[in-house]
Amino acid sequence: MHQPTLRLDHKVAIITGAGCVGPGWGNGRATAVRFAQEGAKVFAVDIDIDAMAETQKMISEFGGDFTPCVADVTQAESVQSMVQACLDRYGKIDILVNNVGGPAPGGPVSMSEASFDAQIDLNLKSVFLTCKYVIPVMEQKGAGSIVNIASISGIRFSGAAQVGYAVSKAGVIQFGRVVAIEYAQKGIRINSILPGQLHTPLVDAVLAKTQSGGDIEALLKRRQARIPMPFVGDGRDTANAALFLASDEARFITGTELIVDGGMTAKCD
Repeated sequence: MHQPTLRLDHKVAIITGAGCVGPGWGNGRATAVRFAQEGAKVFAVDIDIDAMAETQKMISEFGGDFTPCVADVTQAESVQSMVQACLDRYGKIDILVNNVGGPAPGGPVSMSEASFDAQIDLNLKSVFLTCKYVIPVMEQKGAGSIVNIASISGIRFSGAAQVGYAVSKAGVIQFGRVVAIEYAQKGIRINSILPGQLHTPLVDAVLAKTQSGGDIEALLKRRQARIPMPFVGDGRDTANAALFLASDEARFITGTELIVDGGMTAKCD
C-alpha cells in the first residue's frame, strides 16, 4: 500500500465503473482504492453492486470512506439520481472520474449498427451525461476536477479492429478539450487519461475471448511485444495518473491528455 499523503483530504469523488469483472487491478477499483488512501470520500458507481464488493472490502480494511451506488450512466434519469444521491450523502462533489467503458470487436462492415450505437453510448454518451449533471454542482462552488478515462485507441491503431471503441474514445478526448475551455474561467478542470494495453481483469475476462480465442497468455505476450518497457502496467498506473490530475498539484493543467502506455504510442513501428 502507498504511504498516504492525504492529497485528496476532505474531497468527495464520484468514480464510475468502480467495480471489477474479476480479481486484480481494474482502472475503477484501483482508482477508488487510491483515492480513498489519499483521504477522499469515494462515491463509487457501477451498474452491478456485486462488482464493487471487493473494492469496498479493500477500502474498509484501512478505514476509508466508501459509498456504493448502482447506476446506469448511459441513462439520464439514472445519472441524475446518482448525482443527487452523492449530494444527499456528502453535500458536494469535488471530483468526477469517468471510467465506464469497454471495447467491442469489429470494423464498419462486420460490426452491427446496434453494437456501434452501444459503443457510443457506453464510452462517450456516459461521459456527456455525467458531466451534464455534475458540472452545475461544481460550478456552484467554483471548483472541480473531472478526469475522463479515454484510451490510446482514440489516437492510434492499437492492434485490433474495434472501430466503435476507437471513435468513441477519440470523442472522449475531444469532449474533454472543448468542455475544459468552456469551464476554465469557472474553476473546473477537465483532463483525459489515455491508458495503453494494461493487464486488467477485463483482458482475461473479455478481450482474450474476442482477440485470441480464449488464450490469455498468447494475448498478453502479443500485447507486451508492442510495449517498449519490459513489463505491462495495470489499473494502478491509471489510478496514480488520475490521482495527480484530480489533485491540486495539477491546478494549472486542463484540456489535455496524460498517456499511460509504457511508451507504446511513441514507438514508430
